[in-house]
Amino acid sequence: MDATIDAVRVAGTPDGPVGVLVLAVEEDEDVLPIFVGIEEATSIARGLDATDIGRPLTHDLLLDVMEELGSRIDRVVVSSIEDGTYHADLHIQTPREMVVVDARPSDSLALAARTNAPIELDEEVYEDGRRKPEEFEELTDIREVAESA
Repeated sequence: MDATIDAVRVAGTPDGPVGVLVLAVEEDEDVLPIFVGIEEATSIARGLDATDIGRPLTHDLLLDVMEELGSRIDRVVVSSIEDGTYHADLHIQTPREMVVVDARPSDSLALAARTNAPIELDEEVYEDGRRKPEEFEELTDIREVAESA
């Protein structure tokens, strides 16, 4: 299933703030929320906004190294969920072949945000985690939190 990053928000929890990536699927009103760390959420928002802060952060550095080696992100697939933890596959086209690397969804989506690489969701993953978008509309956008910090 083709997806896009619809929003990057912040949810308050008893343990502190948590990032929430809201993935939208074409042709469906429901969304897939993926809860991530605040730093990862901030990095994804920076990628979406193409924010250049001067020196490369980790995701920028990884992308720079891949490009220097002649590789590119082909696509990101949120492929499974085990015990409440999402897993993703990063599909990378190298000069020799296509390789698939196991990666956290937050890292994979941070790279996709920087490259406009397609995002795919396994249908079972989507069905298992889908929620109504209204549940996340009241949450604060991560950019507002970053600006006030």
